[in-house]
Amino acid sequence: QVQLVESGGGLVQPGESLRLTCRVSGFFLYYSALGWYRQAPGKQRELVASVNRDDIETYAEAVKGRFDIFRDNEHNTGILQMKNLKPEDTAVYYCSINANGRVVWGQGTQVTVSS
Repeated sequence: QVQLVESGGGLVQPGESLRLTCRVSGFFLYYSALGWYRQAPGKQRELVASVNRDDIETYAEAVKGRFDIFRDNEHNTGILQMKNLKPEDTAVYYCSINANGRVVWGQGTQVTVSS
């Protein structure tokens, strides 16, 4: 059974950083692209960043220059490093992979940016 577990969320002040981790089990992350999404209250889920199997990264305009996505294939883990966080980054963050044609999601981790 493929499972994704996010961690690393929390409450931070504007300008601070957080590092989100997505631990993958039941499937080798090497064989999939990795995506990080977020969903704020009352809004649709949106793609924040993704990295494909060739390590080509894409970012939403709102986070370019502040967020970095990594694949740690050795530890079967995906990472989203977030810097200079803003109140508008507040959301539940989810990671997602494609495991043999099936899209798998984690349970999400809450990120709150507030002074």
